[in-house]
Amino acid sequence: MKVLIVGAGVAGLGIGWRLRQSGAEVTILERGQAARGATWASAGMIAVAGEMSAAPTAEMEFAWHASRLWPDFAAEVESTSGLEIGYRRDGALMVALDAAPLEAAPGVARLTSAEARAKEPMLAGDIQRALWAPDDAQVDSRTLGQALARAFVRAGGTLSLNEPVVRFEVVEGAVTSVHSPVGRHEADSYVLAAGAWSGAFGGLPDEALPPVKPIKGEIIAIAPPAGASLPRHVVWGNEVYLVPRRDRLLIGATEADIGFDTSVTGAAADWLSSHAIRLMPALAQWSVVERWAGLRPGSPDGLPMLGPSALDRLFIATGQYRNGILFAPALAENMSRLVMGHAEGISAFDPRRFHKGQGHA
Repeated sequence: MKVLIVGAGVAGLGIGWRLRQSGAEVTILERGQAARGATWASAGMIAVAGEMSAAPTAEMEFAWHASRLWPDFAAEVESTSGLEIGYRRDGALMVALDAAPLEAAPGVARLTSAEARAKEPMLAGDIQRALWAPDDAQVDSRTLGQALARAFVRAGGTLSLNEPVVRFEVVEGAVTSVHSPVGRHEADSYVLAAGAWSGAFGGLPDEALPPVKPIKGEIIAIAPPAGASLPRHVVWGNEVYLVPRRDRLLIGATEADIGFDTSVTGAAADWLSSHAIRLMPALAQWSVVERWAGLRPGSPDGLPMLGPSALDRLFIATGQYRNGILFAPALAENMSRLVMGHAEGISAFDPRRFHKGQGHA
């Protein structure tokens, strides 16, 4: 089987790698550089407890499955690519500055404020409530993207960078080829995994395009002064998250529905900084060393869009929103098996659910 994938983020690369391992001939076309979109911009959290406390059942089950896959997935990525991706399962704290209840997911323990500060001494003294999620993890998403690209190519995949797809060719309800400035590509199956850009490709009818939209998020990285130590765990609270990463602390992330805008703003940096300092007052002495923005792929109902499209031979993999890194191993597993005809799609994630006449509400 010959498969063509549009998009070389963590989703497209993961699917392509698994397809190559299943014996498919795989080409990935990427409009820019590999994994330089939402993958590169993310904080790399594998946070079932942090992200999924209010998630629908199907998404929660998918997230827990992905979390269980992550240790072996990380080890396989590292051994295949030769790169260390910084996978760490060392837990996360969720704290509240007021008396509002914190919803505890399965496997999450309630802590007193004193117990929370024992885990993270820099926390503000007026923390009211806390939860401890021992299974939450993180990975260096920038290195992960590089490692997946290397693993895919080493497995025999073809990765064509700086080659944007400009048009799909459709004949009698089936995709037959894609066109780029370089030429025409034919395959047996096609996977559209272009993140926030997945909803706008020439040649595809509206009912085949996923209704994905970009949700901008800004993150800042701060470095400690001489003699200060990084927090030991991911910390959620006061509308932000703090992620320790080697010699810096990531603070994220804003949310803005303003189209394809990846500019960084002083207002966002100030908001992130002030909210983090309220959680950990000592951070006021730390220095901002990097600022960036990325575009999360959002869907109308907040669930991912994974599965067959309204056209034959075209599959969709987008809409992961804040959970692209968390979902990565499960998404690669599910979508590669689906494309190869070895699995059924997950009905709650069916991309056709938004279009009338497809048998979905």
